[in-house]
Amino acid sequence: MTDTVTVYSDHVCPFCYLGRKSLERYRSGRDEPLAVDWHPFDLRAGKRGPDGVIDHDVDDGKDGDYYAGARENVRRLQERYDVEMAQELALEVDSLPAQLVSLRVKEDSPDVWERFDDAVLAALWEEGRDVGDRDVLVEVADDVDGVSPAVVDDALDDDDHRERIDGLFDAARRRGVTGVPTFMFDGHAARGAVPPEQLRRLIEGE
Repeated sequence: MTDTVTVYSDHVCPFCYLGRKSLERYRSGRDEPLAVDWHPFDLRAGKRGPDGVIDHDVDDGKDGDYYAGARENVRRLQERYDVEMAQELALEVDSLPAQLVSLRVKEDSPDVWERFDDAVLAALWEEGRDVGDRDVLVEVADDVDGVSPAVVDDALDDDDHRERIDGLFDAARRRGVTGVPTFMFDGHAARGAVPPEQLRRLIEGE
């Protein structure tokens, strides 16, 4: 039976991208495969209005010092994990469209979901592209074997699908997830872009 780690993340979070890189390192050193069960999390829920649009003027308590610290932590982890990034933060990008499409791919084509999701993360963090843009998502989908570009319109134009992801956002909060990335395994959790050895302890108990 294949072990499965549950991961809560938001594409717009740089630490989720870096955490995925750490997870890749841990998985590459395992003798047995490890599946990933991704759950979406809306990092900007507090700034999102009823119409779904982010209001950047809403005060979320994060000032210049907060973002300076975040950038410093991103640079530190970039060096630790030997990762090249096109940007340290993506404050103007709304990842909700990317999450909607990724969820639809996960539901309809689970075997190719991880390749698609990795491509979305690469588009944002390695290429500096806006994954909140429909056309960008179409291009990303078109580049992934096994994914039809039509999935983008299917996901973004489906009101029921939007309600479903809102329900998953709520479920994450009810489960106690307050920040991302959060890795969960067998009732235990690790939060942040933790190193591969910490993921090993979480999953293998060593």
